[in-house]
Amino acid sequence: MRTHNCNELRKEHIGQTATIIGWVNTKRDHHGVIFIDVRDREGITQAVFRSEEDAEAAKHSHSLRQEDIVRVTGTVSERPEIEGQSTVNPNIQTGEIELVASSLEIINKSEVLPFQLDKELSNEDIRLKYRYLDLRRERMARNLQIRHRVAKSCRDFLDEGGYLEIETPILSKSTPEGARDFLVPSRLNPGKFYALPQAPQQYKQLLQVAGVEKYFQIARCFRDEDLRADRQPEFTQVDIEASFVTTEDIISLIEGLLKRCFNEAVDTSINLPFQRMTYDEAMNKFGSDKPDTRFGIELVDLCETFSDSEFKVFSGAIKDGGVVKAINAKNFACVTTGQMNHLTETAQLHGAKGLAFIKVEDGEWKSPIVKFFSDKEKEELSEAMSIEEGDLILFGAGDWLNVCEVLGRIRLECSQYLGLTKESSALDFLWVTDFPLLAKDKETDKWNAVHHPFTRPKKEDEHLLDDESKFGDIRAEAYDVVLNGNEIGGGSIRIHESSLQSKMFSALGINEDQASEEFGHLLDAFSFGAPPHGGVALGFDRLVMLIAGEESIREVIAFPKNNRGIDIMSASPSSVDFKQLREIYIKSTREDDQNS
Repeated sequence: MRTHNCNELRKEHIGQTATIIGWVNTKRDHHGVIFIDVRDREGITQAVFRSEEDAEAAKHSHSLRQEDIVRVTGTVSERPEIEGQSTVNPNIQTGEIELVASSLEIINKSEVLPFQLDKELSNEDIRLKYRYLDLRRERMARNLQIRHRVAKSCRDFLDEGGYLEIETPILSKSTPEGARDFLVPSRLNPGKFYALPQAPQQYKQLLQVAGVEKYFQIARCFRDEDLRADRQPEFTQVDIEASFVTTEDIISLIEGLLKRCFNEAVDTSINLPFQRMTYDEAMNKFGSDKPDTRFGIELVDLCETFSDSEFKVFSGAIKDGGVVKAINAKNFACVTTGQMNHLTETAQLHGAKGLAFIKVEDGEWKSPIVKFFSDKEKEELSEAMSIEEGDLILFGAGDWLNVCEVLGRIRLECSQYLGLTKESSALDFLWVTDFPLLAKDKETDKWNAVHHPFTRPKKEDEHLLDDESKFGDIRAEAYDVVLNGNEIGGGSIRIHESSLQSKMFSALGINEDQASEEFGHLLDAFSFGAPPHGGVALGFDRLVMLIAGEESIREVIAFPKNNRGIDIMSASPSSVDFKQLREIYIKSTREDDQNS
C-alpha cells in the first residue's frame, strides 16, 4: 500500500516517486494550493496538491478534513523558497522535502472529532471514552513507544544474563496476605474460586525449587484496592527471582537493568552505583521510606533540647517514649494563611493533633509556642535548625513513626509550594535497606509482614523470632529502589527452609492448620532441597511513567481504568445475564438485582 512511511523521506529521495499512507494531520489552503500533513506512527510528511500537477487529486484534496485516511503518490521535491523565505520545517525529520502529489486516494473518511488531537485535554473521562483517538496524539504515541522500548530492554538485558522468561498462572489461589483479591468463580467446582494474582510470588519461589535458578516475567498483576495516580486494578511488573544470590547480586543486577532501560528508551545515562540508606536513616532524615533527596528540608531530632521543656506538648511526648522533630522550610516564612491551613490539615489527616510552627520575620520569632521556650532552648533550637531570617520551622511531637511520617508529608508539601523540584531533570536513585520485618497493627494488635511473609530476616536477627517482645527489632533482608521519591521496585532474600517459614507464620498469627491450608504446597516444596534464593519486582508502569516524564501511570497504559476502576470506553465492569450467574452458582445480594 505504501513505499515509505511518513518519517522516511529525505533529500536523497528527491526526484523519486513515493507513496505514503496515513491520517490527515493538518490541512492548509495557500491561494488554492493545498498542503496536507500526512501522519502515521513514525512521523509526518507534507503533501502538496496543485491543479497543474493533477487536477483530480487537487480537487479532492479540498474536501479532506482531519483524521481522514489517505494514500498519496507523488514526486519527492525539495521545499521551495516563497518570497525569499525558506519553507523548511526544522521541527520534523522530513522538513526539508515535500511530496508533490500526482494521485490521491481517500481510504476512509472520519467523522468530526470529539476533541482536537493537537490540544491537551483536561477532561480525562472524555479522553478515556475515546482512548483510541487519544492514543493518536503525539505525546501518547510516544509514551507507547517508550513502553515498548523499556519492555524490550528488560527482556534483552535479562536474557543476556541467563534469565528464563516463564509464565505463571493467572488463575491461582486466594491467600489472606496483601491487598484484596479479585475472585473468579469456578463453574466446574461450584462454590470455589480462583484468585487473580497480586504477584507471582509463590510460583517464582517454586520455580527456584524446580532448579530454574534464574527466572523473570513481565507479569500482569491484579489488586482490588482504592485507586490513585500511580495505581490501577490491573498492572504490570517486571518479576525477577534467582537462586544462590545475595542482596548485593540483586542490587547490581537491577542497577544494570535500569541503566539499560533509560539509555535505550530515552537515550539518558544514569550513574552507578546508586546511593544507599537504611530504613531508619530514611525515616529519621526524610520521614519516608521512599525519600525524595533532590532537596533538603531534612528532619532534625530535638529530643535533647526539649526533654525538660516548660512546653509540655514537647517534653510530655519525650517522657512518654516519643520524639520531637522539626523541619526548616527555608525562605517560607511568607507562607499564606491558606497554605498554613492546608499544611495543618495534612498533619491532622495523618494522625497529628496539630502543627506547631515558628515564622522568622523582621528578626522576630513569630509563634504562640515561643513564649514557653527558655533562652537556652531557643539558642539550641536556632543552632540545630540553622534558623535564619525568612525561615519557617514546623514541628512534630509524639510517636516516632507517626512524627516521621507526618513531617515527611509536610516536607513534600513545602517543596511543592517552594517549587524545589519544579522542572527538575535530576535522576536521584537510591536503595533503602534494612526494613523492619514485622510491624504491629494498632487496631488488631497483630503482627504483620512489612513486605510479605516470605521475606527473610537478617541472619543476625533470626533468633529474635523466638521472642515476641523483640519482633519490632527484627530487620529484613529486604531492599527497595527509589527514584525521585517514587518506589519503583522492591524485593528481598527469601526464606527457603520449612522450619524458618513456619516460625514466620507463627509470628504472624498463622497457626499450623492455617499454614498447611494456605501455604502447604510451599512448605512441602521447601522440604525437598530448596535453594537459597531472592528476587525483586519492578513496577513496570511506574517505571515507564518516570522515564516518559509523566505524573500518572494512566498516561503510559494503553487502556487504563479511571480512578473509580471503570473502563469508560467499553463500559466495564458491567452487569451480566442471570443465566451466566446461575451457571457459576452466584446469586447477587444487591437489592436492585433481587427486585429485577
